[in-house]
Amino acid sequence: MIKKYSVKKLLNQGKFLLNKKVLVEGWIRSFRYSIFISLNDGSTIQNLQIVLSANKLDKIIMKKITIGSSIRVIGIVKKSIGKKQYIELQSLDITIYKLVNPEILQKSILQPKRHSFEKLREQAHLRFQTNIFNCIMRIRHHIAFCIHKYFHEHGFFYLHTPIITTSNCEGTGKMFQITTMDLKKNELIDYTKDFFKCKTYLSVSGQLEAETASLGLGKVYTFGPVFRAENSNTSRHLSEFWMIEPEIAFYHLEENINLAEKFLKFVIRYIVENSMEDLIFLNQCLEKWKKKKKNNLLEKLELILKFPFKKISYTETIKILDQEEKKKNIKFSHPIIWGMDLKSEHEQYLVDKYFKKIPVIIFDYPCSIKAFYMRMNNDGKTVRAMDVLFPEIGEIIGGSQREERYDMLLQRMKETNIDFNKLWWYLDTRRFGSVPHSGFGLGFDRLVQFITGMNNIRDVIPFPRTPNNAEF
Repeated sequence: MIKKYSVKKLLNQGKFLLNKKVLVEGWIRSFRYSIFISLNDGSTIQNLQIVLSANKLDKIIMKKITIGSSIRVIGIVKKSIGKKQYIELQSLDITIYKLVNPEILQKSILQPKRHSFEKLREQAHLRFQTNIFNCIMRIRHHIAFCIHKYFHEHGFFYLHTPIITTSNCEGTGKMFQITTMDLKKNELIDYTKDFFKCKTYLSVSGQLEAETASLGLGKVYTFGPVFRAENSNTSRHLSEFWMIEPEIAFYHLEENINLAEKFLKFVIRYIVENSMEDLIFLNQCLEKWKKKKKNNLLEKLELILKFPFKKISYTETIKILDQEEKKKNIKFSHPIIWGMDLKSEHEQYLVDKYFKKIPVIIFDYPCSIKAFYMRMNNDGKTVRAMDVLFPEIGEIIGGSQREERYDMLLQRMKETNIDFNKLWWYLDTRRFGSVPHSGFGLGFDRLVQFITGMNNIRDVIPFPRTPNNAEF
């Protein structure tokens, strides 16, 4: 029986398979001089060169072949004469699975020419077959894999939290409501007659449920989809995206900050070590797209690994930004006032300019701009919050030490108008062996965007869901 190989495995093990008969399958990326086929099956960015023979069957195949066609090839592995590859496959038998009509091909993004990312999004069902997008998807897979790897190796338990919820974890922002009722009628809606007998939404976070689990399991994390209905049409926002949310019992803010830094560096180091081929290809593509002689994708990732993250309080941050404006190094659109929510212009200046692209962790934010569940500091004005800011994209992690004191949590819920009747169960955990505990949320898609160097977050997720767009 002839053994089947992926293109990646065949290229990696080719020198041990010389003169062996093998089987490969894939899609035709190019067809040159009526003899050379470049075959790819998605396992690698590299193509396998198929050399057609002069037999009658291959001559018939030559007349039919088009770019994008899917084929099955049995051939002999040979050392390549060309310099671009070590091996090639001398074909013995080719089976065509499906041909692509050249006229249809010319109207698609698979036509062999450069297309804009906007054009690729219009045919999102086909962009998996483009070099740049399947490259991004492979990196996305490896990031997801190493996230699970990190938490597993550090004693965390993977938790599945509900997608359907009755509460808003953050207490702010719009949520997608779900119902089985007919809402067209102009009358008051009795939600007790709905499927869940109450108003329900798509979840914005699994944090609150994860907290309850951490108070029994110690270390847990979630990794799942979340949904936010804000009308944000920016290059950094999605309506449906993926979040990683670890929650750890007996953890204080300082430990939470250290975990975030170690975790991010582990992920980036893993990708640099295991996806270099795809990173180099992306770097070359971005040089062409951005028309730069030298793109710094790899240098940017190495910089994250090289230096410790900068750690400063919110108050120190305000002082720095205020001093920089007074020195006339920068003029911000939004005035610098203690108590303000930092805008993207402030975050980007701090990371990209002031700290020269080294990530920054800001902690101890004013309680007025942070969520109810964050632990109040002794000053009564700030909470034990933390945000991790990355170059180019800004906030990538938001977290805090959680408020473990029943009375303080109840007070904060009242102050921020949180319905504690709905969150009675969350409040109740503070009456049963409550302990100091912390956690954070990492936007998975934003991390993929940073690592791949893409300008738009819609280009790092298979089928982006954004305002006015739910196609595919």
